Amino acid sequence: MRTVVLRRALFILPVIWGVSTFVFLIIHLIPGDPIDLMLGETASTVDRGALRRQLGLDRPLWQQYLTFLQRAVRGDLGRSLHNRRPVSTLIGERLPATAALAGAALVVAIALALPLGVLASLRPRSWLDTVSMLLALIGVSIPNFWLGPLLILGFSLHLGWLPVSGRGDGSIAYLILPALTLGTAMMAILTRMTRAGMLETLREDYIRTARAKGLVEWVVVGKHALGNALIPLVTLIGLQGGALLSGAVITETIFAWPGLGDLTIRAIQQRDYPVVQGCVLVIALTYVVANMITDVVYAVLDPRIRFESE
Repeated sequence: MRTVVLRRALFILPVIWGVSTFVFLIIHLIPGDPIDLMLGETASTVDRGALRRQLGLDRPLWQQYLTFLQRAVRGDLGRSLHNRRPVSTLIGERLPATAALAGAALVVAIALALPLGVLASLRPRSWLDTVSMLLALIGVSIPNFWLGPLLILGFSLHLGWLPVSGRGDGSIAYLILPALTLGTAMMAILTRMTRAGMLETLREDYIRTARAKGLVEWVVVGKHALGNALIPLVTLIGLQGGALLSGAVITETIFAWPGLGDLTIRAIQQRDYPVVQGCVLVIALTYVVANMITDVVYAVLDPRIRFESE
């Protein structure tokens, strides 16, 4: 297990370096000047030059890149170009909201997908199987930017059950609609994968042996079949769990959720280079760490992975 963890951890450094370099180059090479946004196009040349020197944007691109890497290694992501606050502080204020949203969406997806997938696999080609697959198809086909406003219209404006947007006092009522919006697509994918994995597992010889021994059906399904079918699901959950952060950008914008995605969108609109770089770096790091944890859990569930690594 130690070998698995170390090998996965070594892959983090080049991936993070590649992502940070790519984001740095893209942000600095696309058209647009943050000075124009901060001072306006009518500002004098002297004022523009003074602000450019103050922010360090007058230096060559390679010098800015080296400075960015040196600070990033020390954990210093720089300061915002607009409010001059440390980027790490801005991210630290927004990260808990995004983590809460992603965690709630993951819980919603798993809580809906596992029962639907298992029930569909136990009654293939039945009305229950048809309904489950239809829900999965609808979930994977509806984009977040359409589902979110639809839920707001139905549950907030017409029924008045849930708040429209924002985080309010931090109660769970503000979290329900964003979590449903973000977790629906993941629920659809997990449902189909659970059904496929369970159908394959239920045909195995050891399942027939367990039933021949007289074990009750819920033990056969829950312990023997579902336990082995979870191995590919763990990989998918890890990949989709990291993807929740990228999906949260749209969802947080729709619901005015004060998270990392909303901060990223605002920074892109303002051409705030340090904030955009810091947000993307944190998202990439979270994605890589989520995949590494998935590999470790996969090795715990399947001993063959440990043997192959050793």
